[in-house]
Amino acid sequence: MATACARHILVKQEALANKLKEQIAKGADFGQIAKKNSICPSAKKGGDLGEFKRGQMVKAFDDVVFKKEVLKVHGPVKTKFGFHLIQTIYRS
Repeated sequence: MATACARHILVKQEALANKLKEQIAKGADFGQIAKKNSICPSAKKGGDLGEFKRGQMVKAFDDVVFKKEVLKVHGPVKTKFGFHLIQTIYRS
């Protein structure tokens, strides 16, 4: 079974997600942005979700982590929780 390690930033507004993605693209630290803005409990760890298996996250999130380019920041991805910026650290 495939596993991956990812970190994310979860916010309620798509516009904020886009703004944060722009800041990261300009060199802002993903972990610091997550700590300041993410509403997920993972925020205190810089958005780090640790390692998880395929199917443990909601489908839209899973699709990004297991199909898109590693180390690139993807999103905003809409789920029932809000809008995510997702960065896959590695997957196997």
